[in-house]
Amino acid sequence: MDMLTIGAFAKACRLSPKALRLYDELDLLRPARVDPDTGYRYYAVGQLERARLVAWLRRLGMPLAEIRQVCRLHDHDSAAAAREIRAYWARVEAETAVRRDLAAFLVDHLTADSDESGKDTAMLELRYSAHSDTGRVRPSNQDTAYAGARLLAVADGFGAAGAPASSAAVEALRFLDTDEVPAGGVLNLLEDAVRGATQAVRDVAEGADDIGTTLTALLWTGSRLALVHIGDSRAYLLRDGELFRITHDHTVVQSMIDEGRLTPEEAVSHPQRSFLLKALTGDGAATVPDLRLHDAHPGDRYLLCSDGLTGVVPEDRIRELLASRTTPDERTTPDETVRALVGAANEAGGPDNVSCVVADVVAA
Repeated sequence: MDMLTIGAFAKACRLSPKALRLYDELDLLRPARVDPDTGYRYYAVGQLERARLVAWLRRLGMPLAEIRQVCRLHDHDSAAAAREIRAYWARVEAETAVRRDLAAFLVDHLTADSDESGKDTAMLELRYSAHSDTGRVRPSNQDTAYAGARLLAVADGFGAAGAPASSAAVEALRFLDTDEVPAGGVLNLLEDAVRGATQAVRDVAEGADDIGTTLTALLWTGSRLALVHIGDSRAYLLRDGELFRITHDHTVVQSMIDEGRLTPEEAVSHPQRSFLLKALTGDGAATVPDLRLHDAHPGDRYLLCSDGLTGVVPEDRIRELLASRTTPDERTTPDETVRALVGAANEAGGPDNVSCVVADVVAA
């Protein structure tokens, strides 16, 4: 077996001797042989591939614990290791998007009153409507939909007390609809509100972990909408005729899509398509929500909905209904639109409860 000293091995794989000693201690990259007298480390030429993989993953910023998992997978199944890296990078991109939005908000917030700004801020407001329906199959409605001047929310309950759970989660956010929202701290405010919603669901469910709810909400600050999202209810933005989904499903199926193990078309009929990775549950377990800020433009139309809509109505049809017009110059009202969306779900069989909230951003 060809052996390299730690110095020669470090040079070949572009890891420092200090890093190699650390990876030895962490059982990430053990030397092939250690001199019993001097303690000097020697590495086999065949270990260069793993060392280079570790170096590349460190350059990606992957934590050591996750690098260890990738290396273990790589020993037996390189395709599985590749899926693990893909999943890690998908998480990085999602987290980066949140930080980018927050950075943009802070820059705007801190320069809004400066001489450099020079921008006129248009006064905007929301026009909104909410509607929830049992559907054509379920015996009761476990969804909750709410729309107010500041707060828009949809929650989809599950389990024996799903209806009280979804109602409690939304009710825990209702104070946001009346309080003046401090623009600079809106994300912190939402995060605190979710903690209150978590406790409210726990109280209703009496600690049962098979009872819970999703929660997707938008909070209006006067020029921006702050999003909080947990589960597989969704939020969409219709802007200039284009439809954008602004939430990411917290489901097993979505994680498989992110990892490249499943196509969106295959996901539609997957038996685990409703299996949640994140939700507000009765056991009170801490759940980290997705938090984002969205600049509002006049003419924007937002949709919040439960999966009773998206599970049976294709996104092309949702876009068509959101963009529909009563005259060439006027779109259907939010109330007309939510009822059309719920009607479309019921026309498709209505297998689940369906809830929709539609809000238009208009000049005050």
